[in-house]
Amino acid sequence: MFKMNELQTNMKTEVLAGITTFLTMVYIVIVNPIILSSAGVPFDQVFMATIIATIIGTLWMAFFANYPIAIAPGMGLNAYFAFSVVGSNENITYEIAFSAVFIAGIIFIILSLTPFRKKLIEAIPENLKHGITAGIGLFIAFIGLRLTGLVQAHEQNLVTLGDLHSPSAILALIGLAVTLILMSLNVNGALFFGMAITGIIAFFTGQLEFTRGIVAMPSLPEGLIVVNPLAAIGDVIQYGLYAVVFSFLLVTIFDTTGTMIGVAQQAGLMKGNKLPRARQALLADSVATSVGAMFGTSPTSAYIESSSGVAAGGRTGLTSLTVAILFAAAAFFGPLVGAVSGIAAITAPALIIVGSLMMGSIAKINWDEIDEAFPAFLIILSMPLTSSIATGIALGFISYPLMKVVRGKYREVHPLVYLFAVLFFYQLAFLPH
Repeated sequence: MFKMNELQTNMKTEVLAGITTFLTMVYIVIVNPIILSSAGVPFDQVFMATIIATIIGTLWMAFFANYPIAIAPGMGLNAYFAFSVVGSNENITYEIAFSAVFIAGIIFIILSLTPFRKKLIEAIPENLKHGITAGIGLFIAFIGLRLTGLVQAHEQNLVTLGDLHSPSAILALIGLAVTLILMSLNVNGALFFGMAITGIIAFFTGQLEFTRGIVAMPSLPEGLIVVNPLAAIGDVIQYGLYAVVFSFLLVTIFDTTGTMIGVAQQAGLMKGNKLPRARQALLADSVATSVGAMFGTSPTSAYIESSSGVAAGGRTGLTSLTVAILFAAAAFFGPLVGAVSGIAAITAPALIIVGSLMMGSIAKINWDEIDEAFPAFLIILSMPLTSSIATGIALGFISYPLMKVVRGKYREVHPLVYLFAVLFFYQLAFLPH
């Protein structure tokens, strides 16, 4: 089934690669519930929805695409969901926001079955793509700093340095130092082990308590959140969530495609410049996004942490199958994860470090050309300052064609980008946001 002989691998190597990938990305079952609970979603609901979406997407990747790539709720999009879509608008509940996620997933499924997905990816300028990735990184790193009190509100300058003597700040700094040391030593699963060590410190300093125990049967207290597709479409129309749907869709497509290509190249699975079974691979993410929204989690994405499993020898879907099985086992540790998630300082270092890794895209921006550099800069600047990924994308897509036209380079801009610019301008100028 997994063609291990053809790909010159074996069961032992694939299983060990799956364990490696799992350890590097299991932090998401802790971090994702923390972020989405800020939007009012019950912790147990997000915890189980995260695992369900991860299992479905990763199993699809294993059996239909046969790639050693894991799927799980994406970092950055969960923060956008919680703090921008829900947190900044009193009229939008998390149930309504999940309708937008569900519709984005359905559109992604349709695009994955058509050539339009390829055209969309090719139409978006590379510098805008890099700016979006870097902006999201800066945004989630700022959230990590804010949750622990390392930065706090300031009356004149909006933010300032927090109280570094507070228990939360001290624990976060220790956790950040420990995790960075582990990463510097190239320890597989550094983010997970960093949280574990920080949790142990929190336990012995009295900040962490296990009042509900450690193990329990999995549960979904709210059941299915999105049940009727027509009702979901109605929510998007009624609340004007078009830009939200487009932002979810755009970031997911770029993030997933880029990650899949990068991991496939590392594993030697590319055929020239083409990704074999690309349709099946993209369907893994789009199906998981739709199903995840039904249960209660933000959009999924291919995880770059899958590269750690590839480095350990993973070449087939058996690696992904192993990851899915381990996430299923993690479902029984809800009380443990719930206790850890109650201490922001334990998980904040992961947000800060993941943010720094995403900021690496800033080096790929062409800073020598102002019409390429400034729109990307505007995206990076505005995402954390407006607490909105959608606003950052909108400003980038509006400024890019304008600057190209002014410099007489209007032919370099794809017609789709002009269309997006008009739509985003209309959304910012005339619709609530």
